[in-house]
Amino acid sequence: MTRTTPIPALTIPRLLVAILFIAIFTMAVRLPADTDTWWHLRSGQYIVENGVVPTTDPFSHTKAGQPWIDHGWLAQLFWYGLFALGGLPGLSLGLAALVTLTFWLIWQVTPGNLYIRAFTMVLGAITSAVIWVARPQMVSFLLAGLVLFLLEKYKREGRRWIYALPLVTLVWVNIHGGYAIAFMLLGVYIVGEVFNNLTRHGEDPVVPWPQLGPLLVVGAISFAVVVINPHGWQMWLYPFRTVGIGALRDFIQEWRSPDFHLSLTWAFLAMLLLSLAALGRAGRRADWTDLAMWGLWTFWSLFAARNIGLYGLLTIPALARYADAAWGKYLPGERKEISRELVGAQGTPSVPTRSFSSTRLNWVLLGLVLLAALVKIGVALNPQEAIKAEQEGLPAKAVQFIQENQPAGPLFNSYNWGGYLIYKLWPAYPVYIDGRTDLYDDAFIRRYLDVVAGGEGWQQTLDEDSINLVLIESGSTLAKFLKSDPAWQELYHDEMASVFTRSPATTRSGAE
Repeated sequence: MTRTTPIPALTIPRLLVAILFIAIFTMAVRLPADTDTWWHLRSGQYIVENGVVPTTDPFSHTKAGQPWIDHGWLAQLFWYGLFALGGLPGLSLGLAALVTLTFWLIWQVTPGNLYIRAFTMVLGAITSAVIWVARPQMVSFLLAGLVLFLLEKYKREGRRWIYALPLVTLVWVNIHGGYAIAFMLLGVYIVGEVFNNLTRHGEDPVVPWPQLGPLLVVGAISFAVVVINPHGWQMWLYPFRTVGIGALRDFIQEWRSPDFHLSLTWAFLAMLLLSLAALGRAGRRADWTDLAMWGLWTFWSLFAARNIGLYGLLTIPALARYADAAWGKYLPGERKEISRELVGAQGTPSVPTRSFSSTRLNWVLLGLVLLAALVKIGVALNPQEAIKAEQEGLPAKAVQFIQENQPAGPLFNSYNWGGYLIYKLWPAYPVYIDGRTDLYDDAFIRRYLDVVAGGEGWQQTLDEDSINLVLIESGSTLAKFLKSDPAWQELYHDEMASVFTRSPATTRSGAE
């Protein structure tokens, strides 16, 4: 007589959680559209083929041989490995896995009613989705979630997993310059808990004075291990280098304050306003650590739009905590009891008795959701979609023209396409500039911007740099100037990109 295995009880709360993470994974499956992804892939390939992490620039002709801190080398190996094994689909699925794992960590420390938790997770995911690209910063995104998880477990449950922070920092400093986020989060908790102790905060667990000492020790050890990387002590200063480039804040969108006319910023604005509303209507004293977390990431998000992604991730637990308090305060009694029955008083899904038919229906619903997700993922990973995305967002046809015709360099190129050109044209055509802003510094970036804007002396700059080939946006000011300059002739043109070369009589002697 054979025994049949009973179907696991798939309650509505469990179904909701499953759908939540299927949705996050599906939303995160996207083809690489960021030009910097491409130079990270090339750098990973360079490390594999040469067996060494570069410490001088190998990819440009303007900074060739000059010191370069490749701070994301370990993540570049990760992304290149995925690309070598699975191509663009491998990158897309790897990105989705990273995002989903990150939000799973945050889910573990997000309190309150299940539906409040799920709502804040969805809102946080939509807010942070603006930075979901296959770049080292996404591994940094995961590690930021991990550090928050460790700190929350230490504060609210007394778990000593935070002692792993030096090891996390050691890995992080070899993955991305964003390792400084770990110290920012640690500082938030130390400052917040000091004020909680001073004000005798009683509504939340508070780290007592004796337990603050270990946080300081862990922080000191973590700071010491930062030097264990191919670039040594220079990584202590690296986080300040990019922030100090004024041209980024003046001209590069992601480094400027968010533009709330753009729909991409609306989820952040909604999350910020809901946080203020929840805090004001919760009917309880705020935890100083939560206030410090909100304050820090609100400041950085308003300072530079690229930080919105971390706001969307790191403030989820605080938003859920106060939204749950406000919900419990104003929810009518009967509905409150229903809510508690479904998700438990502490936000843990209860497991009420379910009939076999009800459980089977939930499994059918889950199957339909999985099917819809697989269809959406299949469409996103379609090779034709990859070709279409590359041609619509990058100068693929212009690059193909250069590869086939081999016009003489050196090359002057758009900043926006530099990373893509490193992957597609290097080493035959080293780039003029790309997204490695820490390498090019403020003065050089402003010099480049003067040229593309057709500023005074733009011809002289091209002469000084022995430029014989220009790949630039077709609608740019520089393209218009080159078209009207008899010293240049247009070799190729489409709606996105134009390729110019010097007229034969004016070709620079330094051309290759």
